[in-house]
Amino acid sequence: MAASSGAAGTADRLGLANGLVCQEFGYRDDVDQVLRSEIEEIVGSELVDEEYDDVTDVVLIWHRSDDDDLADILVDAQVVLDDHGVIWVLTPKAGRTGHVEHSVIDEAATTAGLHATSTMSIAPDWSATRLGTRGRGR
Repeated sequence: MAASSGAAGTADRLGLANGLVCQEFGYRDDVDQVLRSEIEEIVGSELVDEEYDDVTDVVLIWHRSDDDDLADILVDAQVVLDDHGVIWVLTPKAGRTGHVEHSVIDEAATTAGLHATSTMSIAPDWSATRLGTRGRGR
């Protein structure tokens, strides 16, 4: 199925800014092309792919239930991510092919030394979960 269109300005909710380097994992032809275009417009450049080996500011991971292990992808994504960088895991919404349970995201994040901080609807068929690093406690 071709990518669906997202609502105008939806990518603004990801907290992106011009000049950020945004790396993308898990690209397939089912991703939301409108959302991708909005992200590229905000950051002012094309998204870089999984092979990019310089420092990145943001990582977008398109993940479906039949994809490789999410924890492994999260570990790989952190290799070139700036210390203050952000990871967004984009998954098909409930009822869509490839839906990923939130518990799977939580478990993978914990394994990779991260934790889920928020989840939102980001496009007609996709949800976005923001991952952050675990603090040392208070």
